[in-house]
Amino acid sequence: MTSNSAPTLVFVHGTHVSSFSWVGLTQELTLRGYRTIAVDLPGHGIDGFYPRAYQAPQDLAALAKEPSPLAALTLDDYAAHVEDVVRRARRNGPVVLVGASQGGVTLSRVGNAVPELLDHIVYMAAYCPVDLPSMVAYLATPENAGSLVDKVTAAVAGDPAELGVARVNWRTADQDLLDGIRECLAARFTDEELTRTLNLFQPDESVAIPMAETRVEADRWGRIPRTYVRFTEDRLIPPALQDRFIAEADRLTPGNPTEVHSVAAPHVGPFYLPEIVEILSGLARRSATRP
Repeated sequence: MTSNSAPTLVFVHGTHVSSFSWVGLTQELTLRGYRTIAVDLPGHGIDGFYPRAYQAPQDLAALAKEPSPLAALTLDDYAAHVEDVVRRARRNGPVVLVGASQGGVTLSRVGNAVPELLDHIVYMAAYCPVDLPSMVAYLATPENAGSLVDKVTAAVAGDPAELGVARVNWRTADQDLLDGIRECLAARFTDEELTRTLNLFQPDESVAIPMAETRVEADRWGRIPRTYVRFTEDRLIPPALQDRFIAEADRLTPGNPTEVHSVAAPHVGPFYLPEIVEILSGLARRSATRP
């Protein structure tokens, strides 16, 4: 399953963002001599969709109704896209698959499908359902009680059930909403840092993803060495919920325990923090030398 050639690190973004969320991290790793590729999931990044009503001057009534092509996307689409990238990267040597936030469920699907193509899998403050069937099933757990996700969903435009997407108005002028988003995702960010971050976000995300069956399989996903990077200041996926994912995974595969690292960061990082760079460079070095 492994070789002595240099690994490729494949990065999968979370909800409402794109491959650009990884740029600072992938640049630093590339400068250290590692191959990296940040994936744009279908409907994101270079194929992203921005409703006309989202542009200035915003038409909030139209924003609540404008159809979205992302409504047709499923977790199968995301997983198939990433699996294709993994297959192509694998031709050049070992593959380390990294995902953040909602990207974790795509990692799990790919790990179940092609464990033989992955040398390591890394969850960064990411969802990793084991005992319960989906992301949404964990929202009512005691470990999620500290989540401030409601401060983000307060900025949702329209009815997700009607649109088929959760459409967040990241460009809102409502300062209370912006302060709530900062508290949930980006504690300690300045106004300038928050504005810069939110301008990298996309408004739409398919509502099908959080409800999809995403449990991992012990005899497939469970064969892959894995790491979980805990974000200790995360208020979207609280540390208690991150710890639950780790504990469930370790009970499922006691012979293949999770390697755990903790980083003092909110949900959006930033991912290029020196501690994160060091963790991933260390994993890449090990993948290159593993017999």
